[in-house]
Amino acid sequence: MSDAETPGPDLRVRLVDVGVELLAREGVGALTLREIARRAGVSHGAPRRYFPTHLELLSAIARRGFTELAGRVTTALGDGTAPPRAQLTELGRVYLRFALDNPGMYELMFRHDLLASGSLRLRETSLPLFGVLVELVGRVRPAADARAVAGALWANLHGIAQLWRWGSLPLATGTDDFAPLLRTALDAHLGPEAGR
Repeated sequence: MSDAETPGPDLRVRLVDVGVELLAREGVGALTLREIARRAGVSHGAPRRYFPTHLELLSAIARRGFTELAGRVTTALGDGTAPPRAQLTELGRVYLRFALDNPGMYELMFRHDLLASGSLRLRETSLPLFGVLVELVGRVRPAADARAVAGALWANLHGIAQLWRWGSLPLATGTDDFAPLLRTALDAHLGPEAGR
């Protein structure tokens, strides 16, 4: 066994780091165990010491994305004293910006057909983000089924992100700013903002 393949937490982290980098450069299709191992400078069997299946490695990479997105959301929402509608606007902006700046990671994070979401605490990282959305929606629309409204809003934001990234929405709307679409999505799911 070479020094590069010495077992330990450093190799586990390096494999995820390499996967994150590969994902950013080449997309989800490039994330094979063999390619990640090659770029990490280890044998193709080395990743299996830490990630017995390809799904587990993909899940560890996706967890890194959820952790980064959660950090951005936490920073954007600050101390949580802003009105809930303002917090939802900021959460939506951060979500869309993350999706557009990290298309490969964003795609992987929501491809549950590719992930072992029960492994590596992936659900513990992803579901709290949805919980923040549900809680804020519930504060804006207390009489509504907050989980259903949050799910519909999330789907709307996801659609905006995908169609924006593919160039369809900028072309169809004639704008280079997603903010009006975000505002319209929030109005559609939460009702018009007071004072507008």
